[in-house]
Amino acid sequence: MTDGPWLVVGLGNPGPTYAGNRHNVGHMVLETLARDVPGSFVTHRSRAAVLDGRLGTVASGAPGPRVVLAKPASYMNVSGKPVAALMRFYDVEPARLLVVHDELDLPLSTLRLKQGGGEGGHNGLKSISQALGTRDYLRLRVGIGRPPGRMDPADYVLRDFASTERDDVALTLVDAADAVADLVAHGLEYAQTRWHAPRP
Repeated sequence: MTDGPWLVVGLGNPGPTYAGNRHNVGHMVLETLARDVPGSFVTHRSRAAVLDGRLGTVASGAPGPRVVLAKPASYMNVSGKPVAALMRFYDVEPARLLVVHDELDLPLSTLRLKQGGGEGGHNGLKSISQALGTRDYLRLRVGIGRPPGRMDPADYVLRDFASTERDDVALTLVDAADAVADLVAHGLEYAQTRWHAPRP
């Protein structure tokens, strides 16, 4: 691995109104991950809250990989511009960009890592792909489940998690943060092997 940073972007909408929404699970994962990175989020000129530091430690006790954690301050459907600005500022290639986002098509608490592919109707991913001119970046898909009955998916993603789901969500945020750490430290294949297995 080079010493260049990984850019880990958690998607969501800004402000307290949206903070607990299913659509903001990317922000929640980054806030969990930030517990293992010294420092705190600061406002960056790219219109994002950014934490630049080392993630944990390696076996020798030395500081772990350098990561830039970023929560765009824009709304979800225009995430591409701040992400592209951050990539230019930190000189990050798409292969070292990991986007953490909610996924309707996965059951609650399921995690899936992949590189490239389509956006599956996710407006945040569409905006990023358009701004970068490529889909060939890494994604961590965090399952939020399908809406009940005939509820509009657009309404569902802007609702908070139910009280009955919160214990599972809390565990999932920790698992997702660990999955990010595994990917940046050991690579995609290692992380997929570990995190795509059923939870015991």
